[in-house]
Amino acid sequence: MSDIPPLKALHAFDSAIRLNSFSLAAEELNVTPGAIGQQIRKLEDWLGVLLFTRHVRRVEPTADGLAYAARIRPALAQITDASLALRHQYAQSVRVVMPPSFAAKWFSKRMSRFLIAHPGTELHVGSSSEVVDFGRDPVDIAIRYFGGDAENLQSILLHRGQAALFCAPEYRDRIGLSQPADIVRATLLNDTLHAWWPEWLGTFAGLDNNQTKAIRKIDVDLTSVAIESAIYGQGILMAVPLLAQEDVLQGKLVPLFPDCVLAVPFGYYLVHPKNAELRGQVKLFRDWILNEAQDISI
Repeated sequence: MSDIPPLKALHAFDSAIRLNSFSLAAEELNVTPGAIGQQIRKLEDWLGVLLFTRHVRRVEPTADGLAYAARIRPALAQITDASLALRHQYAQSVRVVMPPSFAAKWFSKRMSRFLIAHPGTELHVGSSSEVVDFGRDPVDIAIRYFGGDAENLQSILLHRGQAALFCAPEYRDRIGLSQPADIVRATLLNDTLHAWWPEWLGTFAGLDNNQTKAIRKIDVDLTSVAIESAIYGQGILMAVPLLAQEDVLQGKLVPLFPDCVLAVPFGYYLVHPKNAELRGQVKLFRDWILNEAQDISI
């Protein structure tokens, strides 16, 4: 037998002894009087003592029942206080997880706008490429880079995936990149999260698999590292355009062959459990980031 009494039975017992009635306790807990009786009988069996004397139309707490109620009531109050405090703590918070590259290159420059618009909200931002488990992880809402189909998730598209090329302006001029076929002289920075080089080269440069394999390539498993490598003239970056937006505006990167952008089946989606009701602050965050995503210009 567990050293912990059945907690559901404790709840029923506390209500019944406060109200001195199984029926009133049933109304308070929104169950039947029979369910209250079953829970209290379970607690009596666990304790090995009677907590109530049953009469035809009423129940009466025993001396053991009254003494037990007096001892457990402060503990139940502590549980209630701790639970309400924790619930209140997160009632005004939003816990969101997103890919590191999205957090660093797009979200970080905008998140203060949300806090200015909603000053009472605590924003907790996590960055991870791992798939969030909403049943296990302390997360309210997430951003994922994927195809958008998930059986148990509500998925809202923020930005449709594209494969576009960027490099430092000095690198473009040094290599002489004036048309897609010139890429054979370059180094490809292969961001493994956006690995669409064979499709791009076949579609726009007319290269087959053997010609593609002959081009120098560096595999990088972090988009932010691939972007920085391109800025420092290490090669040509393939990336979702919004991740390069700020660096293009600052002149650190230039789009290569802007008419040659490959549509891909992935995108950035806002996701949350399909059948869960979002808290007020989480709804505010959802609406805010959807509005922000409308301003993506690249």
